[in-house]
Amino acid sequence: MTKTYTIVNQKGGVGKTTSSINLGAYLGFFGQRVLLIDLDPQANATSCLGIDKNNLSQGTYEVLIDNLKPREAILHNAHFALSILPSTPNLAGAEIELIEVENRENKLKDVVSELLGKYDYILIDCPPSLGLLTLNGLIAANDGVIIPVQTEYLALEGLGQLTQTLSRIRENLAPSLEIRGVLLTMFDGRTNLSNDVMQEVHKFFPQKVFATYIPRSIRLAEAPSFGMPISIYAPESSGGKAYKALAIEILTADGVVFDPNKE
Repeated sequence: MTKTYTIVNQKGGVGKTTSSINLGAYLGFFGQRVLLIDLDPQANATSCLGIDKNNLSQGTYEVLIDNLKPREAILHNAHFALSILPSTPNLAGAEIELIEVENRENKLKDVVSELLGKYDYILIDCPPSLGLLTLNGLIAANDGVIIPVQTEYLALEGLGQLTQTLSRIRENLAPSLEIRGVLLTMFDGRTNLSNDVMQEVHKFFPQKVFATYIPRSIRLAEAPSFGMPISIYAPESSGGKAYKALAIEILTADGVVFDPNKE
């Protein structure tokens, strides 16, 4: 059974794309067939995997708007153990064009339904907003949403708005929509602030916070400039070990049989 998770937070700079790429790469490292869908017009997930978004003739936009078959746009990188449905600059117009499309909020869900069974995991990287693209990403999240939260005070302010949005979607469009987990990012255990925010997040999302947290890491910041996930660029760094641990935590909770000691 394919697990479909959407990584979402309307606040930018919280590690959403970093988490999408590196979680996906480590799931692939452990033998899973993984597809990353770049639903962000900025195409950061696409660029961070070394793909020139400006040289792509097709991607998420063409799949959503022009009804291109997703398999015609998906790119696979065997070295990264990861496939991606890339984004292109054209996706910036999709928010407006989708308004006139019938059943517009379910376009991505229909795309994902074509891919079920072909992958073990589908991860959807949403834009830092709560527009139509993100709405599509949330409704397509068959197995829940993963919310990265930066351990800084301002990161807490948008959580109420996000949970209200999730509640409205659950009431009106997707009754089964759930929070799969909250991921603490850019954590620095040496500071009172990080520890205070961690405690607040646990209060806000009881039983929903991943045991694994992602530390601040120079290597994580460097990896995108080399077009690599951290599993390839610096697996022994603190960030590499953290995303490996997150993949192990998710695979274990999902009941997947794998070798957690793989090196």
